[in-house]
Amino acid sequence: MKNKFWCVYVIIAVALAISSVASHAQSYPNRSVRIVVPFPPGSGSDVAARVIGQHLSNTLGQPFVIENKLGAGGSIGAMEVVRANPDGYTLLFGSSSTLAANVSLLKSMPYDPAKDFSPVAGIADSVTALVVKSNFPAKNLSEFIAHVKKNPGKISASYGSSSTQISLALLNKLAGLDVVSAPYKGTPLAVNDVLSGVVDFTFADLGSVMAHVKAGTLRGIGLTTPKRSNMVPDWAPIADTYNNYEDITGWIALVGPVRLPKDVADKLSGAIELALQQPDVKSRLAFFGLSPMPMGPEQLKGFIQSEIPKWARLAKTTNIQPE
Repeated sequence: MKNKFWCVYVIIAVALAISSVASHAQSYPNRSVRIVVPFPPGSGSDVAARVIGQHLSNTLGQPFVIENKLGAGGSIGAMEVVRANPDGYTLLFGSSSTLAANVSLLKSMPYDPAKDFSPVAGIADSVTALVVKSNFPAKNLSEFIAHVKKNPGKISASYGSSSTQISLALLNKLAGLDVVSAPYKGTPLAVNDVLSGVVDFTFADLGSVMAHVKAGTLRGIGLTTPKRSNMVPDWAPIADTYNNYEDITGWIALVGPVRLPKDVADKLSGAIELALQQPDVKSRLAFFGLSPMPMGPEQLKGFIQSEIPKWARLAKTTNIQPE
């Protein structure tokens, strides 16, 4: 008799667990969701988060609130999500810096991108470019290199992320440049000091510079991608001049805390996949130099795992020491 009651108890418990999971999937989200962006407003991650966040709000019926948390190459914002309750109400708009490159560029890495997050969805590829102020005495890469070499130690550069740091270091190595470089807490801040004349040039995602390029205050000198971009067709890849200049394409992805329920990840991923198919979303992302990079949780998991050693190799190639 005791065994009979025990079996009934187990069946009821399993049924309740299944019912709870199904109910959770149907009810999520039932309140506002916080999206942490570990870079400043105006960065590629921030722009993408606002575009996708608006679509998620419309699709899932709850506010998706963007919160910018800066510092330590994006690690401060990332740790907010690592420590969060894995219920789907705190998410991270991560990037190639926070989810891959930082492993090799930070001396004290506070989290493991491959183990401390639940992958949700790929968002976008981000084209990175070398840009200067419009009055800089060079209009293409060959003129830029010649000018910098004529002024060793006098030309300054800014960078605001791990991927742009590597972009700069690789050009310096291949071209034999002697420039003064300075780190910033985000790419928009690095771009602002180019605009104000504090530094001479920077590497930045197109999302951070397109408005300034269209306004005529910044000029593009070269791309870190191996091919031209239809977003800026007149800008030549740096690899056209230095064929050893590797493809340094940034990217953006949504992740949650580890142990995020699968049903929540799948629901978010499905909504994002739908968003990336919408013409208005595509055009808004394209305006900021972003191309849709649709990936589900499992595909994104494998992608992140493959990107960590790629960025480690790039950091070793450029001889960047962890900071």
